[in-house]
Amino acid sequence: MSTLPREPHEDSRMQSFWMPGNYERTVRRTDQSFHACKDIMACFNERANVEKQYAQQLSEWGSKWKAIVDARPLYGSLMRAWQCFFSSAERLSILHSSISQSLVTEEGDRVKSWQKDTFPKKIFCGFRETHENETGFARAQKPWAKRLGKLEKARGTYHKACHKEQIAIDRETQAKENTVLSPEKLKKIQDAREKASEEKDKVREKYEKVLEDVTSYAPRYMEEMEAIFDQSQEEERKRISFLKQAFLSIHRHLDITNNESVKTVYSELHHTLTSISEADDLRWWKNNHGPGMPTDWPTIEEWIPPVKKPKNKKREKKGQKDKPVMIGGVKVRALYNYVGEESDELSFKAGEVFLKVEEEDDQGWCKGMLDGGKDGFYPANYVEVVVQ
Repeated sequence: MSTLPREPHEDSRMQSFWMPGNYERTVRRTDQSFHACKDIMACFNERANVEKQYAQQLSEWGSKWKAIVDARPLYGSLMRAWQCFFSSAERLSILHSSISQSLVTEEGDRVKSWQKDTFPKKIFCGFRETHENETGFARAQKPWAKRLGKLEKARGTYHKACHKEQIAIDRETQAKENTVLSPEKLKKIQDAREKASEEKDKVREKYEKVLEDVTSYAPRYMEEMEAIFDQSQEEERKRISFLKQAFLSIHRHLDITNNESVKTVYSELHHTLTSISEADDLRWWKNNHGPGMPTDWPTIEEWIPPVKKPKNKKREKKGQKDKPVMIGGVKVRALYNYVGEESDELSFKAGEVFLKVEEEDDQGWCKGMLDGGKDGFYPANYVEVVVQ
């Protein structure tokens, strides 16, 4: 019922109607509509005072100047023409006084009576409609919110297990390169890596089961939420329809002139009022604060290892000095997406194949070359060697 606002630049998933608690915007709409009715009454009561004051000023102006003109030495048609201004002003004064009275006694009382009937209150709970919507939405969303909580917990556990596995893999790699490490210690490290991998697989299985439960419950959740939302939309449709007729009735009182320039103003106003569409308003609310809003339904979020940023900016010189160039290079395949943050870093997508032209340095970076000929650094743990 208010001017359609610009949409906030926030994460669409968190702002979606389907996320826990976001139905509150629809619940608050009832209270906002009630206060909008009070504003409408105050607005047009003030306009009624404007009409009343204008009528008084017109009457005072006509009476003052009629007495002055009657004493002037004019006569005939010129006198009658001048005096016609004052008689017209008196008729306009009566008309504007009538408009003022109509805005208060007819339109104001009509909106006030409708507001009282449309917004019944519930003892200690505000408006009955607000209470019913709040209770209905909360009841429908409670099981969904509980499932989302379990899903978030399972996701966190899974990602933690992935991180532990990666640490174990890194330790195993380092141990294999350590020639002085005893076979017993190496075996212990390898067993720890296998255990971490098994734990990650178990946790992922639980994560998938929780996600399956969330996904299977979604249709029921949507059905229950939409049923309550549709009830709220119907009440709002009735309010929009009533106020549209109220605005048109007020317009009928105000549109009193045949002057072409004023006709244009009122024609444009009338066009705007007759363009009020319940369907368009309800569709906008649905698409921006209701079930029509876009949302990212929960999916598996794969863990991506962190990038070890170099401690200095001289890695390229050091690489050229300490690392031999690999003739022909070695083909590697990207495991994850990576966007270079520095001008000397490569950007690539998961699955992309390119050449490694220098071995990994002590900061965890390799130098590579893309198909297009661009070379640069990339994190070594973001790729794997392509087996020929």
